[in-house]
Amino acid sequence: MTFIPVSSVFDAPLESEVRLRGWIYRHRSSGAIVFAVLRDQSGIVQVTVKKGNVPDDQLDAARAVSLEASVEIGGRVYEDRRAPGGREVRASSFRVMGPADVYPITEYQSEELLLDNRHLWIRSREQTAVMKIKASVLAGARDWLRQQDFIEVTPPILTQNACEGGTTLFKLKYFDREAYLSQSAQMYLEALIFSLERVYSITPSFRAEKSRTPRHLTEYWHLELEEAWVDNRGNMEIQEGLVTAMVERVLEDRKEELLMLRQDIEPLRDIRPPFKRMRYEEAIGRLREKGFEMEWGCDLGAVEERALTAEETVPVFVTNYPKECKAFYMKEDDEDPRTYACADLLAPAGYGEIIGGSERETDLAKLLARMEEQEICTEPYQWYMDLRRYGSVPHSGFGLGVERVTKFICGIEHIRDTVPFPRTVSRVYP
Repeated sequence: MTFIPVSSVFDAPLESEVRLRGWIYRHRSSGAIVFAVLRDQSGIVQVTVKKGNVPDDQLDAARAVSLEASVEIGGRVYEDRRAPGGREVRASSFRVMGPADVYPITEYQSEELLLDNRHLWIRSREQTAVMKIKASVLAGARDWLRQQDFIEVTPPILTQNACEGGTTLFKLKYFDREAYLSQSAQMYLEALIFSLERVYSITPSFRAEKSRTPRHLTEYWHLELEEAWVDNRGNMEIQEGLVTAMVERVLEDRKEELLMLRQDIEPLRDIRPPFKRMRYEEAIGRLREKGFEMEWGCDLGAVEERALTAEETVPVFVTNYPKECKAFYMKEDDEDPRTYACADLLAPAGYGEIIGGSERETDLAKLLARMEEQEICTEPYQWYMDLRRYGSVPHSGFGLGVERVTKFICGIEHIRDTVPFPRTVSRVYP
């Protein structure tokens, strides 16, 4: 008989024989009977090991087994309303495959201990649920992008270009010269639109920001798109479709995991195009009404974004940021030359920015003038300037933080819980 996933127990005929394998999640013994909860990637089920139903040496093994020991179990399925899910497996065989020392993580532990033991804590049901949801976020994105004729590409991680500004780069020695860990694949994706037109990549990005907030990581996964023949308005419409597809995929595939993490999943069903839009100027006005001291040119941080979206139920675009807030490669807005044709997408309920995007500047003279004004060395960017010299076209793009989207969908407080091994200002272990 083959092994089945734990979750299949709840669909199996009563009194049918099953074989399971997994890890001991909970355990207690009353002498003649042992109650264990077995987990695998699909879920948990109660197993009872009773004297007379298994050989004595196997009963002894079941009594002595520790949390997180790996086991193989054979038995029959019965109803038990007291058991998780209303069923249990009454064991006829119990074999310990990998014994476990005393598990260092108990019910109530400090956050630091859980981070120090992250290699073990990722076994928790909550972490397992988050990782499954994140996988569905990525699957939903890839499927939707394929339907929209986007081509996935593989840009480099090592670069000499500072896409988002040189102050937050991780510098390294690359043989006999300096290089950086990539902050963004944007410029390489721009090069690829001249052959593929609609491209995207999913890569790690690195930012040496000394930010100790619930939404910052120094290493994170970045979903980035570039599209030929698309203006900023069309860019926002693509973002609406993509985010909606990601949320819908999670609702379709991961309802059980969502309900484990958040009390109410109904607000996620309200996420559909079109999203709300407000200009930066309007956002500043709203913040002033709420008591914030905001002047034209101030960027929006986590506190300001939370204030703008705390009562919103769908994502909100903030458009037309002042030039001084954003990067040199964005296109000047035709109607308001003080601003760029750009937009940040803020998640509702105070979760803040999940996407930053813009139409790209195609005027080489304007790009060079901005770089000179900002004292950016042009030498490493000569190849990027060539994209404007040889058949440039109107184009746009954006970057989406996969962990930030996952954080919002899961309804969890800290972004470090959206990655198996978080990298922050204070942590690079394990």
